[in-house]
Parts: sequence; C-alpha cells; structure tokens
Amino acid sequence: MIRKLLPGYLATYVLKQNLFLMMVCLGVGTGIYLLSDLFDRLDDFIEAGLGIGLILRYFLVKMPLIFSQILPAVFLISMLIQLCVMAKNKEMLALRTGGLSLGWFVRFFIIYAVFWSMGQLMFSQVIGVYGEQEAFRIWKEDVRKSQLDKRVLHNIWFREGKYVVEADEVMPFGNKAKGVTVYEFSEDNNQILKVITSESAEVSEKYGWKLENAVELSPDKFSSRKHPIYTMPLKLNLKVFKAVDPGADPAQLPLWQLAEVIDQLKTSGSNVDRLITAWHSKWSYAFSLLAMALVSLALVTISENIYLNIGLGLALTFTYYALFMIGASAGQSGVLPPIVAAWIGNIVISTLAGLRIAWVLIPESAGKYMGRNKRLK
Repeated sequence: MIRKLLPGYLATYVLKQNLFLMMVCLGVGTGIYLLSDLFDRLDDFIEAGLGIGLILRYFLVKMPLIFSQILPAVFLISMLIQLCVMAKNKEMLALRTGGLSLGWFVRFFIIYAVFWSMGQLMFSQVIGVYGEQEAFRIWKEDVRKSQLDKRVLHNIWFREGKYVVEADEVMPFGNKAKGVTVYEFSEDNNQILKVITSESAEVSEKYGWKLENAVELSPDKFSSRKHPIYTMPLKLNLKVFKAVDPGADPAQLPLWQLAEVIDQLKTSGSNVDRLITAWHSKWSYAFSLLAMALVSLALVTISENIYLNIGLGLALTFTYYALFMIGASAGQSGVLPPIVAAWIGNIVISTLAGLRIAWVLIPESAGKYMGRNKRLK
C-alpha cells in the first residue's frame, strides 16, 4: 500500500520543489538580463530624453520576451539543482532502494516538460508577441525617432493567379503602393493580354486594388485607354510585407498570423522558406524544455556534483543555441528543409541525452526483470 501511495506523494513533493527553484532561477536570470540590457541602452535613453515612466514601460513590456528566451536555461538549472540535491541527501538512493526506478523520474519530468513547453508556446505567442512589438515600437519611435508607418519598400514583385505585379514603392503600414505595373497573362501563360500602369494604388480588403490614373494597354489590339480609377481583383494585402521588411523580425508575428502570411506569400509566388523556418522555430524553441529535461536526467546519471553538472549543462545549452541558430540560417537559405533546420538542435541534444538515459535504464530494467523471475521460481 505504501509503495502504491509513494509515487503520488513524491510527484507532489518533486513538483513543489521544482516550481520553487524555477521561480528563484527565473527571477535571478531576469534580473541579470534587465541589468545588462539597461547598461547597454542607458546612453540611448538619456540621449533621446526619455522619462522614467517610458523607460520602465519599455522594460516591463519586454519582460515576457525575456522569460521566453531564458526559460530553457532556467528549466535546466532548476532541474539540475533539484536532482543533485536529492542525490546528495541520499533521497535518490532511498527511493531506488525502495523500488522506485530512474524510469519514474524520466516519465515524470518528460510529462512535466511537455506541459511547460505548451505553456511557454502559448505565453510567448500571446503576451510575449505583444510585449516584443511594443518594445520594438518604443525603441524605434521614441528612442530612434523612426516612424514605422513611414517605412517604404522598393522594387517589390509578386504574382497572383494570372497577374504579375511590379511596384516601385510599397508602404506596408499604409497599405499603399506607387509606380504600379500589372501584367495580365492568358490562361496558358504564353501571352500578355493587358499591361496596366498606374501612378499609385490603394489596397482594400473589400474592393481589392484601386489603381489611380491608370493606363490600360492591350498589346494584341495596339490600343490604350485611360482610367481615373481602375479596380483590379487582386486579393494580396500589402500589410503582409511587414513580415519581409528588413527592419521587422518575422518572429514578432504570432504563429497564426505568420501562417496566414506564409499562405498569402505562397499564392503570390514568393519564396517563403525563411518564414516557414521561423514558424517551425517557434515550436522547436518552446519544446527545447523537453530537451533540457533529458539533458538534466542524463547528467545526473553521470555525476552527482552540482557544480560540474551545471557547468556541463550550460555548455550543452550553448551548444543547443548554436545548433538552433545554424539550423535557422540553413533553413532560411534553403540548405536544409525548414522543418529539419528548425528542429535540428532539439533532435541532436535530445538524442545524445536519450542514449545516455537508455544506457542506464536498460541494464536496470533487465536486472529487475531477472530478479522478478527468480522470485517467481
């Protein structure tokens, strides 16, 4: 009866202990991050003449982003401290002597890490995205004095159905374009039916593209017509080009909006490898907590020295970050498929840690199986 009740009590004990350590590590990590960021940007804030209130707002809205960035390392350190302290206090030995195997801890922390990963994903894609966008706006508008709604993109091309559109200038935040040329092709794409040029265009979700002072050329008829207003059935909203603006980071878009942007840009014939890699990277980074859980369990099977394990754990965390960044670059440049590029860090680190855990668990399970057979005989 006691052995049946033990896992339930142990789960509650381990959960409470880990949550406490997580909060402590998260507080320390956030404080160090904020101090570093403050010293790095303090001169810019003073030069821009920002008040204390706006500076505090900048760091307050940035905190969710900080949480999501440092959470994998925080999760790793809190687990290592917890497991090493339990091992040092002979709690692990007592539990294993009482019949509780390492496999129980592996199952518990895998489930625990999955819950944290889902929470990390939801938090980063709702509160974190808003905070990152607001911090970006404050930095650009109030510190750098750069108005986002005045940003202009040059020489934009895209295709939608039988139309190919060229725009000299695109204002994605104003949903307007200048110097627009539209080529209308035949169904077999072998002939240009019309060429429409316009000084400017305004895009509406309801009415499509409204070209002003447009000139319609018909090459097959050698004729031209002028239109004060010429409406075209183009569905592409210029706001999607916010995501491909060099000054804007696609990671600022939440998952669902990024998916919509990818679908729209695919329809226009644009290369979306960069955005697909960013979409998968959001998932892989959230589930890096699962990889960190496996790393913590693997390290404890090698050594119970808390200082050695934290050092090795941080080294593996930096290795994960390096693989994550290399994979993202490879996916954006088309060297690797986006899904492989985004998950390569998780795959490598989880595989290495999983192999070490399996190396320990298999002999342990085999020994228990043999012992059970002897008792039955």
